Amino acid sequence: MARTSRKRSTLANRAIAASAALLLGGGGLVAVNVYASAGEGKSGQSSPRSQNVGQASTIVCPDVANQDKLAGVPEAARAEVDRELAKMDTQITEAYKRFADSKAAIAQDSKFVDNAILGPLKSKRVAALDRISIAMGRSGERPQGLESLSACSMQTDNALAKGRGKGRGNGGQGNGQNGGQGQGQNGGQGNGQNGGQGQGQNGGQGNGQDGGQNGGQDGGNQGGGGGQAGNGPEAGDFVDINSVQPNVQQPQNGGNASTGTFATNCGVNENGLFNSDNVIVAPGVTNGAHHMHDYVGNQGNTAFATDDSLAAGETSCQNQGDKSTYYWPVLRLQNGKAEADANADGGGKEGNVGEIQTPSEVTLTFAGNAQAKVTAMPRFLRIITGDAKALTNGDANANASWSCTGFEDRQLKDKYPICPEGSQVVRSFKFQSCWDGQNADSANHRDHVAFADENGNCQNGFQAIPQLQQRIVYDVPPGPGFALDSFPEQLHKPITDHGDFINVFDEGVMNEVVSCINDGKKC
Repeated sequence: MARTSRKRSTLANRAIAASAALLLGGGGLVAVNVYASAGEGKSGQSSPRSQNVGQASTIVCPDVANQDKLAGVPEAARAEVDRELAKMDTQITEAYKRFADSKAAIAQDSKFVDNAILGPLKSKRVAALDRISIAMGRSGERPQGLESLSACSMQTDNALAKGRGKGRGNGGQGNGQNGGQGQGQNGGQGNGQNGGQGQGQNGGQGNGQDGGQNGGQDGGNQGGGGGQAGNGPEAGDFVDINSVQPNVQQPQNGGNASTGTFATNCGVNENGLFNSDNVIVAPGVTNGAHHMHDYVGNQGNTAFATDDSLAAGETSCQNQGDKSTYYWPVLRLQNGKAEADANADGGGKEGNVGEIQTPSEVTLTFAGNAQAKVTAMPRFLRIITGDAKALTNGDANANASWSCTGFEDRQLKDKYPICPEGSQVVRSFKFQSCWDGQNADSANHRDHVAFADENGNCQNGFQAIPQLQQRIVYDVPPGPGFALDSFPEQLHKPITDHGDFINVFDEGVMNEVVSCINDGKKC
């Protein structure tokens, strides 16, 4: 994919861009889908199904992929199950778009959401869940009760705001019914039932009751979150790093600790390798991620990559024995400039707009364990850290953190940092470092690996492996005006950040990694 040429910001350009981002509510492009979002969520949650358009903002569906009923997917059925789960993500995206495009119809008919959006969505999910049951039944025991996961409901802005404290919703500073930074009766910069940016009775960008870029009430009152393509982020998703207290703690090393490190240099994706696939979660499905990924390392990573093709592929890593693939959602500058994917799946079609930013630095380091020696990772081990759906799933699996250079003893989980001039934005990922000793993957892509506890111990039956630690640095203007790509329903929230890794180290190089770490060396 061709990419827009871009330069490192000068001081003047950074200040101008920061001001523009504030004026535009964090997004310089024309807002689309400005009042709706949709997402997979936990089962068993309910909310009113037919509501005022300005309040109904999220389609909440049970998160099928993380249900206990799917914990034992037979290996022979996994490919088909993964494809069906990916189709269910697409169904939610399509429902989200229909909801966003049906403003007038919903306002005129209170039953439109049920009849034209939620009803058809449930029917599609029933069919997909039935196909999953049949596929699993061919190779093992057919799961019971999957149909109970088919129904979805609407979530209101108020429910999102209240739920955010529990790891759900739109939370953050500036959220809420009338909240946000700014002036006016219901104004302010951010989300909320009557949100909008600027001044006036009902917000919008400008002055007066109906003023603003999209006109007062329509511009702010129906907001499911302004910003990037109308679906986030918002001013409340950002916080000044100077206001954050140091919060980083490390476990104390025990007598058998493995204290060495091994670094691999794979560049910053200067090759411009992007796609919206996810070969781990949705193998064989184009646009399975619904957002764009940066790739470093293996240059052959698409939805159709296999272990054999990855092993035979080229790598951007200096050490040619490392053909591993490392990928994460791109970060975009919301400066009103269209990227090459402005009309593409995974890009502008799904609310991911703005200029993709090339990192100024990417550091990939494998570290040891505070209590034990590490053992080699199995080749083709797959690990996902973080949760791309943490906004609606809750933060149980959220793991990525945000900070600024010079302030990395202060890490943020659910906020983007506002860095002072001269400091750059940092995204950090620490991957799971305990392995079950048997499986290179699992049905939900999580159960075969785990995090060490607060003291550095792996749970019973798991063994320590080298921990991948990623540090990605960006030179972007200070203040609101950037965001990571996400599923449309996740509103570009920082808590949805995540990283993916497939180990394709040559056996000899992996043994070197283990030796360096266990011998306390820096390699």
